[in-house]
Amino acid sequence: MSGPLEGVRVIDLSTVVAGPLVTRWMADMGADVIKVESEAGDIMRWTGPGRHVGMGALFMHLNRGKRSIVLDLKKEDEREKLLRLCEGADLLFHNIRAAAMGRLRLGYAAVAARNPKILYVSLVGFAQNGPYAPWPAYDDLIQGASGLAAMFERTGEAPRYVPLNMADRTSGLTALGAVLAALYHRERTGQGQAVEVAMFEALVDFVFGDHLGGHSFEPLAGDFGYKRLLTTLRRPHRTLDGYICVLLYDDKQWERFFTQVGRREQYAGDPRLHDTIKRRDHYHEAYTVVAEILATRTTGDWLKMLRENDLPAVPMNDLEDVLNDPHLAATGFFVEQRHPTEGAMRTTGHASRFAGTPLAAPGIAPNLGEHTEEVLKELE
Repeated sequence: MSGPLEGVRVIDLSTVVAGPLVTRWMADMGADVIKVESEAGDIMRWTGPGRHVGMGALFMHLNRGKRSIVLDLKKEDEREKLLRLCEGADLLFHNIRAAAMGRLRLGYAAVAARNPKILYVSLVGFAQNGPYAPWPAYDDLIQGASGLAAMFERTGEAPRYVPLNMADRTSGLTALGAVLAALYHRERTGQGQAVEVAMFEALVDFVFGDHLGGHSFEPLAGDFGYKRLLTTLRRPHRTLDGYICVLLYDDKQWERFFTQVGRREQYAGDPRLHDTIKRRDHYHEAYTVVAEILATRTTGDWLKMLRENDLPAVPMNDLEDVLNDPHLAATGFFVEQRHPTEGAMRTTGHASRFAGTPLAAPGIAPNLGEHTEEVLKELE
């Protein structure tokens, strides 16, 4: 192991996406993450394509670099083994509902009694001091409850979910920040504590950060929404042979674009284009003009002209394009691995770089219970 979290030990009781993603990031940064599974295993083991049952692609990406042990926490001797592991750990991380952790007698008080310095991190669906506290939570439900799914109605589309585990991944980012802050506090003070991160509140923070709009003020100063993000023309634009992604952001960029395409007079004569305040209220009309212009040349022609003039633009890539992207190839972002049981495979690399504590190559995902004997021997 290497990285800024080398020497940190995490007991990971989380399953599905959000929790395992947090602890995977910690494993990537050098932490020793012990994934505790039931005999049935994390349900994500059976999601997506795979070569062998229980080793699906999504599970392998979310749980790389961890050690897997199997414990039946309903059995007293197995619960005791977990508590003994917690005695030597820095952090226990779970996304199990509070009532279930209570039934297992694994609430914060029980764990802290064995290790007062431990950080006990709960990733829950809803803040536990509100009426939704006992509700189950999954990504689709949180997207719907947060207002995100309904945002598509404001662009003239039917409500739908973003085709990513958006709530899981945004709440995971929030949880990672909370974990690292708690580790820093413990490093300064020696104090352990319970930390709670709620998926619902985390995604509402993201949604309303952009779209609270006029409701930020009393009395109201306007409707919900950041208008630029809500126009249906905030999208990749057609060219003669495909699509391109262009964002003219400040006044200098707008003026330069219209000058380069020979339409400076149109720009100067239309306040919806050249006036920052009026453009803010007429993004749809402004983007309509840009879309009409972009439809007149090929993607390659546009990319050459726009980059020569320092105007923000990229081609619209599909997933195959991204997998073969020359920049990602140059930075070594996609990593080729050989798993002992699953054979040759590919995973994503690290988006962060640490000059003083460089990260090791991504680890591999464990088979169910692969490290049970090894880890329990460490208790002797």
